[in-house]
Amino acid sequence: MSEALQRDYQLCEELGRGRFGVVFKAQRNGDVFAVKSIDKRIADSGDSLDAQCLLTEPKILKLLASHPNVINLHDLYEDDDHLHMVLDLCDAPDLYRRVTLGVFSEPEAASVMTQLMLAVAHCHRLGVAHRDIKPDNILFDGRDRLRLADFGSAETFGDGETMSGLVGTPYYVAPELVAGREYGEKVDVWSSGVVLYIMLAGFPPFYGETAEEIFEAVLRANLRFPVRVFNGVSASVKDLLRRMLCKDVSRRFSAEQVLRHPWITSGGGARAGAD
Repeated sequence: MSEALQRDYQLCEELGRGRFGVVFKAQRNGDVFAVKSIDKRIADSGDSLDAQCLLTEPKILKLLASHPNVINLHDLYEDDDHLHMVLDLCDAPDLYRRVTLGVFSEPEAASVMTQLMLAVAHCHRLGVAHRDIKPDNILFDGRDRLRLADFGSAETFGDGETMSGLVGTPYYVAPELVAGREYGEKVDVWSSGVVLYIMLAGFPPFYGETAEEIFEAVLRANLRFPVRVFNGVSASVKDLLRRMLCKDVSRRFSAEQVLRHPWITSGGGARAGAD
């Protein structure tokens, strides 16, 4: 463990353990944080893409600093074997755990989606595409404020620049990405649309038993609203979902357009739009 880290922070209990390291709770001057300690030896011994992700995340977080809905990097320490990131502590249940407990009301879903799209719009304005938006990466802090996290798959882009490479999680990836085409930041809007659908329905819009079947369903992009589930759901949110989960990227909403949609501006109470 880095001597500088131990000098600056009081390390407390372990909060979690992953493929590349451990997350600890830490304190400093009465404030609490999460310390993500990554074992560089494990990363370097595997896929070079994994090692690249470890280096990408701190750089991206520094670029995105100080947005209320993005996880903040407070300090970064490095020693021979580990990289230590001091981050906001998000100890409330993440969105993945919340959706397993049941479907959301429209106002509940709108509150989450508004905060998520504020984070995504901030990223896009600064030329960052997250590329792995899913409930597991949507955290909540002690004030129950949404924090978009895990920028290991993120990529930077400039005006008019496109990206390439299959990254992300099968249920949430956009069709242009699955098809192997170059793509832009609107892949994040598609992924966010999948998250919104899951909050309202309890299951993803494009389903398959295997990754290959999921990708085939995503490529078809046949968006349906089963009556047994969506009977009481407003026409307005269905309209928004059609605009976010639009296969034609030129017609798909941007993050800023999502934030201006009546369903978002009304807090999930709007009834405008066509069924």
